[in-house]
Amino acid sequence: QVQLVESGGGLVQPGGSLRLSCAASGLAVNDYSIGWFRQVPGKDREGVSCISYEDESIHYADSVKGRFTLFRDNANNTVYLEMNSLKPEDTAVYYCSAERRPRTSPQFMCLWKLGKYWGQGTRVTVSS
Repeated sequence: QVQLVESGGGLVQPGGSLRLSCAASGLAVNDYSIGWFRQVPGKDREGVSCISYEDESIHYADSVKGRFTLFRDNANNTVYLEMNSLKPEDTAVYYCSAERRPRTSPQFMCLWKLGKYWGQGTRVTVSS
């Protein structure tokens, strides 16, 4: 069976850092486009960062560009989201997804929130 499990969330003060993990089983992360998304109750889910399985290009939302870094560890079959300089507006539940539709750019994946498989999320709270 396919499973995506997010971890690494927690409470952090503004300006702090967290590293989120998306551990996959039943699929190889290097064979799928992987997306990180976040959602606040009452608001639509938004794309944060997505990576293409075809050319390894990475897209970042404007709101996190320069602060967040997505990287993949194929040996551990895990995709990470390194989050630095966290702001209160980064508070959300963060989800990862895996998608393998061809000719899907990471920009498109993030915009349309694509994912054949989704994890259950990990909560990030940025507060003093």
